[in-house]
Order: sequence, then structure tokens, then C-alpha cells
Amino acid sequence: MTFADSTLYVDSFLSVTLGILVLFIGRRINGASKLLKEFSIPTPVSGGLLISVTIALIYFTFDVAVEFDMAARDGLLVYFFTTIGINASLKDLLKGGKPLIILLLITIGYMVIQNLTGITVASLFGLSGAVGMLGGSVSLIGGHGTAIAWAPKIAESHQIENAMEIGVACATFGLILASLMGGPIAKFLIKKHQLKGNTDEQLEVGVTNDQIEDKRVDYMDFLDAILAIHVCLVLGYFINQGIGQLGLDLPLFVSCLFAGILVTNLTPKGLPRITGTAWPARKPAMAMVADISLGTFLAMSLMSMQLWTLFELAGPIFTILAAQFVIAILINLFVVFPAMGKNYDAAVVCAGFGGISLGSTPTAMANMSAVAKRYGASHLAFIIVPLVCAFFIDLANAVLIPYFLGKF
Repeated sequence: MTFADSTLYVDSFLSVTLGILVLFIGRRINGASKLLKEFSIPTPVSGGLLISVTIALIYFTFDVAVEFDMAARDGLLVYFFTTIGINASLKDLLKGGKPLIILLLITIGYMVIQNLTGITVASLFGLSGAVGMLGGSVSLIGGHGTAIAWAPKIAESHQIENAMEIGVACATFGLILASLMGGPIAKFLIKKHQLKGNTDEQLEVGVTNDQIEDKRVDYMDFLDAILAIHVCLVLGYFINQGIGQLGLDLPLFVSCLFAGILVTNLTPKGLPRITGTAWPARKPAMAMVADISLGTFLAMSLMSMQLWTLFELAGPIFTILAAQFVIAILINLFVVFPAMGKNYDAAVVCAGFGGISLGSTPTAMANMSAVAKRYGASHLAFIIVPLVCAFFIDLANAVLIPYFLGKF
């Protein structure tokens, strides 16, 4: 850690250490706030924003900036997206059937509309279309992880120095708006159309947590997951190099995501492994690595935000978010609900789509869980919404983001 030119530089080791500390701070904050629990605000968001606000106050009070070395953070991002690829089973796509395909097509179409909305509003303020993209699918339907992953490339290629701050700010406020949107929309539709849920059936609340609950992860399970991730990282690196030779520039995490999908779905189940175990897709150890990498990655990214660089763009950012919020509600009411059948399952899907459209997978699940607890179970919604959230959005964004950015 060094101090020069009114700037405190924090090295990589301390940055990771502080990122872990921020996670625990966020957990304590969320544990003490019912409001944050109801909105399903992620732990790293709560802790990271507190630290970034504190650093901003230090800057305004003492004119001292703090800069963190984020080298280790980028590796955590690649780890996380690789776990998504490893956990993706193409066989699950058959479970959702026609409703899954319909919701997927609507979501992809909505992503295009979301980007066009952000670009249009940004142009009204005389800003680059890349700023509009940061207020589009990059940060909203993509969430914090995608915003933070693409911000450095956007900053470099479009000369937007505060791209990280813009993307994270949009993702954070979008998360709050998504939490506010899902439940009320479902309640409105249920009351208006007098819909009834399956109150006698068991709820699917916290499916992932139920799967890993009461299962212990020993050090060999953990190392097995790490080995599988590293195998996919090696393959992903060569895929990335091959794509680069074709003239396409994709972030490494996208290539590793594809590598995980390929290995998981093309490797025969009976293929012997040196570990003596089955491929660790969807196992507690893999879930733990995903949580560690994403949580620490987000905490480090959020705590390092330089919030003072956002003031001059406050007007455009909130205008973009307001427009996106209105469009998301209209799409939900007049497209998603009718297309999904105008029944109770459709209403619960709308609650989940509210989480998808401006928030994240956890927000979508939280929205649907709240509705199901009050009105009854919806098995269809809990099958198709997570598949669209956790699998297809990242793949679609990997294509749409470079396409739109290439237009500016």
C-alpha cells in the first residue's frame, strides 16, 4: 500500500482481503435490515456500496482518492462464469417445453428493446450509444457481473472512463426496481383475473439451497470442483485464441463459459476420471466455488467504485432507468402474461420476469417465492424462469453486446 499524488494505492493482496471483509460487512448489514432482506439485495452489494460511499466521503473531505489493484478480481470473474457453463445441462431444456421457448424468445426480444431504449435516451443527452448500452442489457438484464465484466472493454474502446461506475450504478438501482416490480405486478394480475394457485402443493422455494442443505463438502470435493474448472479454463483459453484468429474479440469469461457447457454436455457419464468421482456439475462444491468467486468479485468491484465521477451523469442515468422501468412493466403486462397463457402460472412467471428484466436470477426467484408463499405453488414458473435467467441470458448477451457496441 502506497500513497502518492493524493491517491492511496492498495495492492492486490490487500484488495482481496478487503473484498472478503466487505462480504462479512454486507452480511451483517443485511441481517440487521428487513428492507434489504425483502428486496433481496445481495450481500456484496450492501457491503460494497457502504465502503464505496465511505471512500467517496473521504475524497470530498480530504481530497484523497483510493485506488485498488483489481488483478485478482478478473480471475474470479472467469471462475464464476466457468461454473455456470459446467452446471448447464442441455437436457433440462426439454422440461420447460413450449412455455420455455416462448419466454426465451420474449426475453431475447426484450433485450434488444432494452438496448435500443438505453441508446435512445443516451442520445437525447448527447452521449455515446455505449453509455446507453451500460444502461441496457449490459447492466440491467445482465446484472452486476456482466456490467463489471464488460465495463473495462467499453471504457477502453469507447473512451468512457467511468464506465464501471455507470454500469454498477445502473445494475444496483435496477436490482431495487426489479424487487419492487415483481410482486405488485403478480398481485395485480391475480386479483384482476381472479386466478388461484395450487395451495395444497409443496412450494419450490430455494431449490438450490434445498439441494445442498445437510450435505457436507470436504476438501477433496472442493479440489475436484477446482480441477474441473481448471480443465475448462484451459479449453476456454484455446477457444478464445481460436476466436481471436477469426477476428472476433470476446472476453475470456465468455469462452470459458462455452468450454464448461461443451465439457459437461459432451463428456460421457461413464468416462473414468482420475478423481474416481463423477463430473462435479451441480454439486455443492461447485456451488460453493461459484458463491465464493462471484461474491468476492462483486465485493471488490463495488468497493472500488469512484462514485464522485457519476455526478455529471446523474440526470441521464436516472432518465434511462425510469424509461427502462416503464417499458419493463408494459412488456410484462401486455406481452409476457398473454403469451404465457393468462393463468396463475403466467402471473408467477411475470413476477419472475420482473426480476429478470431489471435485476438478477436471485431477484427473480425471490419475487416468485414471495408470490407462491401467498397464493400457491407454480411448478412451471420455477422450471422455466431459472433456465432462462441462469443460462440463456448470458449466452444472448455475449452475442448482443458486441453487436450493438460495434455500431458506435
